[in-house]
Amino acid sequence: MASFKIEGGHLLSGEIRPQGAKNEALQVICATLLTSEAVTIHNIPNIRDVNNLIQLLKDIGVKVQKDGNSYTFQADTLNMDFLESDEFVQKCAQLRGSVMMIGPLLARMGKAVIAKPGGDKIGRRRLDTHFLGFQKLGAKFRQIKNRDVYELFAKRLKGAYMLLDEASVTGTANIIMAATMAEGTTTIYNAACEPYIQQLCHMLSKMGAKISGIGSNLLTIEGVKTLQGADHTLLPDMIEVGSFIGMAAMCGNGVRIKDCSLKNLGIIPDAFRRLGVKVEEEGDDLYIPHQKHYVVDSFIDGTIMTLADAPWPGLTPDLLSVLIVVATQGRGSVLFHQKMFESRLFFVDRLIDMGAQIILCDPHRAVVVGHDRQRQLRGSRMSSPDIRAGIALLIAAMSANGTSLISNIEQIDRGYEDIEHRLNALGAHIERLP
Repeated sequence: MASFKIEGGHLLSGEIRPQGAKNEALQVICATLLTSEAVTIHNIPNIRDVNNLIQLLKDIGVKVQKDGNSYTFQADTLNMDFLESDEFVQKCAQLRGSVMMIGPLLARMGKAVIAKPGGDKIGRRRLDTHFLGFQKLGAKFRQIKNRDVYELFAKRLKGAYMLLDEASVTGTANIIMAATMAEGTTTIYNAACEPYIQQLCHMLSKMGAKISGIGSNLLTIEGVKTLQGADHTLLPDMIEVGSFIGMAAMCGNGVRIKDCSLKNLGIIPDAFRRLGVKVEEEGDDLYIPHQKHYVVDSFIDGTIMTLADAPWPGLTPDLLSVLIVVATQGRGSVLFHQKMFESRLFFVDRLIDMGAQIILCDPHRAVVVGHDRQRQLRGSRMSSPDIRAGIALLIAAMSANGTSLISNIEQIDRGYEDIEHRLNALGAHIERLP
């Protein structure tokens, strides 16, 4: 298990460019299974979760060619027998994104096998939305309990109207991919509409899918018999952009984040502005100047600022961990409400050990009382529990007084490409230990 050794207190300055979007990559890579023709995807990040998914596609027979950060996928011959193997089940169990293979395989091959997917340990992440959507399209499934495996099958999916029980991003993506080749028209209400879902729809449209309502929570999909190849470029990763804003606020001396695709960031910049962080928009870049102090806003009636996650266009839950760290050094107090996952706030115990003033009210709510930089966080030994808490702890360690050691950094590697070298280029002192 690798670790990061971080010498805190060094100011960051210069330019940094976000990687391609991890969550979009997982969706559109799975979508390449819908056609036997070649699909080329650009700006794919070199991160653990994406690389594991690409290897999984290779294992089932997809031909993959790499050219820098561009990949060409061709799923003209698939080894469906491999889906029955223990090796396939084991690999799925380590990768949450593997669940999005179900929709494409079911649509094109009439059959899919999936293990209970792995990923972050942030509480229950049920698959009911996925399976209820597939059932509406006419698929049947059964669980093989002794192997923790689900088998799904359908001779031909048929379009249907469905109202999703929750606006699940992966659930919406999976159902969209299945519906593209279903017979008739599918209407999905309460669909997730994140930019990455929009990107998936745009790529599928290039492949010949007929999708209307893109960008809204009401999608209509007219099924087609076959899909063709296409060329697609990933958006910058909005979570990485938000992480860099947090780093620049905590320990920056003027940091420019290049080519952010501002129109696709939603309210992320404003969430940091509510904490008092100056975020300046210049072209398609963000510039975060050095701030000796930042003052947390309050609501118009003077009550304490509350930041809560919500489905798009609300605040993404993936950035609450970073926002919590930034709030520890603001002037003022903030109530954070993490609604979607019940285990995602437990990492604040590590911040409390570093000297942060945080009250964990319950698994979903925490109150942060900012230090106003009067007291620095102190270096500590800790372990990364998940991707987003991991990057938040890294930000805390970079701003802390003294040296910190973060273990289990494989979690950070799942979502952030070559992070220590990119941050060291800005002036950080981070060393990877084997």
